[in-house]
Amino acid sequence: MDFLRHALPVASWIDTFTEWLTTTFAGLFSFLQTVGEAMMNGMTGMLMLVPPLLFIPLLALFMFIISKKKIGLTVFTLLGLLFVYNQGLWTNLMNTVTLVIVASLVSIIIGIPLGILMAKSSIANKIITPILDFMQTMPSFVYLIPAVAFFGIGMVPGVFASVIFALPPTVRFTNLGIKQVPEDLSEAAEAFGSTGWQKLFKLELPLAKQTIFAGINQTTMLALSMVVTASMIGAPGLGEGVLAALQRAEIGSGFVSGISLVILAIIIDRVTQNLNQPVVSRTEKEKTARKRRNIIGSVVAAVVLIGGAVYYTASQDKSRQVTLSSLQWDSEIASGNVVKEVLEDLGYDVKISYLDVAVMFSAVANGEADGSVAPWLPITQGAIFEQYKDSVVDLGPNLTGAQNGIAVPTYMDVDSIAELSDEAGQVITGIEPGAGITGLTEEAFEVYENLAGWTQKTSSTGAMTVELGQAIAKEEEIVFTGWTPHWMFERYDLKMLEDPENVMGAGETIVSLARIGLEEDMPEVYKVLDNFNWELEDMQSVMLEMSEGVAPEVAARNWIEANPDKVESWLE
Repeated sequence: MDFLRHALPVASWIDTFTEWLTTTFAGLFSFLQTVGEAMMNGMTGMLMLVPPLLFIPLLALFMFIISKKKIGLTVFTLLGLLFVYNQGLWTNLMNTVTLVIVASLVSIIIGIPLGILMAKSSIANKIITPILDFMQTMPSFVYLIPAVAFFGIGMVPGVFASVIFALPPTVRFTNLGIKQVPEDLSEAAEAFGSTGWQKLFKLELPLAKQTIFAGINQTTMLALSMVVTASMIGAPGLGEGVLAALQRAEIGSGFVSGISLVILAIIIDRVTQNLNQPVVSRTEKEKTARKRRNIIGSVVAAVVLIGGAVYYTASQDKSRQVTLSSLQWDSEIASGNVVKEVLEDLGYDVKISYLDVAVMFSAVANGEADGSVAPWLPITQGAIFEQYKDSVVDLGPNLTGAQNGIAVPTYMDVDSIAELSDEAGQVITGIEPGAGITGLTEEAFEVYENLAGWTQKTSSTGAMTVELGQAIAKEEEIVFTGWTPHWMFERYDLKMLEDPENVMGAGETIVSLARIGLEEDMPEVYKVLDNFNWELEDMQSVMLEMSEGVAPEVAARNWIEANPDKVESWLE
């Protein structure tokens, strides 16, 4: 039984298989990424062409018609969308609508045939059912890993992950609906000489329509629930606002983005429910006219989608488009927006994709992003950098003197990690479990004998700063993982504890990266990234403004206007 003590290399097998898929079908994935991105950007562009103050009453009118003149739903749609527009989230809303519609359509196109197959074949039913169980119970975050490996970052991998997560209800409900068709009706159809296809399209699918639409409704809702998760791999939309608020513990902005998602969810749910209402055509002529309208509507939608993709692709000047990959950390939001504003002053169209740490590196390595000014080396993100260092251009430090450590408010009578005993209930308030500083703190427990019995309470950066602020307001003891630069050292009187065993590492640097080939493609952008360099005080001043509610781009612009000489040196 010794073999049970040795873990099977399942993770290694999955990694090898994924790498094989990525390499073997790289051309197909690249094609799907290019076409899918163009179509979805085109769709969003077409939606954005309609002025919001025209779009909103038109949609409210549409809801009034399909809901059979229900005033409540119409007023809710009107006021809800006006609220989203008032909060400056209209573009994010349109991006979210695009992601949900495309993910739902793909799920329906795949799901209904699979459901039919399950209903018609017991063998297919036995094979597909456990696969659906797997898809529904696997944590949605896991789907981001192959999505990024296959398609990089952006809307396409977001749709890919959403389809996997949202597909099962359509398959299951289609299967259920067809199986619930009364047996005597099926026998009657066969007795009158109906073929299998005739029985399916003229009997089973019409009778199963309401059940199938219930599955489509659930699929659409699940696709919408993936919006926040997909934002971790660069999918634009309302999820970005929710994720940013979560990282920075901004209750207000998180609520606004969240309530906007709720408004959209209710509207989509009511649309699918009302489309599921039975349509009674009294005459054959009315039936024919209805079918004709459906066909014309489908053709028009397809033409608009394809035309929008072509128009979007043709209208984009990709030679002036720049993508920076970054993190939802206050320090990197500050630096990213400063570089963004400088490049936009030079005439570039700059987008910042806020990603998970590993995805940030892979985006530059794969050419999905042109560069990044966010990596912390050599400790915090050093292990991940080692995986990608041969696939990126290291432009060197843009900020030196960054430091990780364990910190306390200055009113606490302790100056070194070695002096800690029973402060703060022997709990260190930490940040994300996967952060480099979190791992270093765990190592400190092993190195410092006085930390025996201490624990680290992990959460998020935003949650840590909230708890810090509450403790300082009450002058309570708190020991927390701290690092500079960060606005908390500007706002509060804090001190970094001495680290005589040097467990937390020496000073860190924040470096700039560029994708291979950027110097030849965009020499001006490469020069700015290469020359970008500032001080701790510079970054913390931008971060402090951001912490006081100033928009990141405004705080960045304020710093640029106050430091013209330094900015000019980046352009030389």
